[in-house]
Amino acid sequence: MEQQEYLDNYEQQLKEHLLRMLTSMELLDKQLLESPDISEKWDELAQSYITDAMKEIVNYPTVALGWAMYLGMAVARFWDDDWSIYSKVPNLYEYLRNKRGFDYMDEVVRGEILGLEGDDFDRMERIVQDCAHQVVGKIRHEQIEPQSPMAFYVYVRSVKVLYLIGAAIELKTLGYKFEKVG
Repeated sequence: MEQQEYLDNYEQQLKEHLLRMLTSMELLDKQLLESPDISEKWDELAQSYITDAMKEIVNYPTVALGWAMYLGMAVARFWDDDWSIYSKVPNLYEYLRNKRGFDYMDEVVRGEILGLEGDDFDRMERIVQDCAHQVVGKIRHEQIEPQSPMAFYVYVRSVKVLYLIGAAIELKTLGYKFEKVG
């Protein structure tokens, strides 16, 4: 129970930290834009994403973390484009990865899925790198024993947050926002 509480607190603090950072960059507005469709899709994608990303964590930790943001962005775009079609794709992560491989998934999402070019293409790369660096710093600050079960659970929580953050950025880019009802 203590471990679960620690992980829940870690996840919440990480989410709040990234929200503050991205709000200061005017990429989000102090809250996480989300849809149950997008959030629930993570449960379906997580295992295959984490399996691939774990191979990269030692040599490329920001890639192993940051690519989850791109996955969230792509799923948000698919959700906006035509969820009735994309929700039926067996595994959207594998669909994206299989286009050019895990190493180039960032370029596939930024270029082919989001249609970014030039400065916008490069700016999104810097944003994802900045977020991934923040998460690496947070994980190191936690002083968790490397390659321990707790390190794995913290990593899993971290990529989930990055996925949701990526989706929120794309939803805001697409014009979604919270509005008072009534």
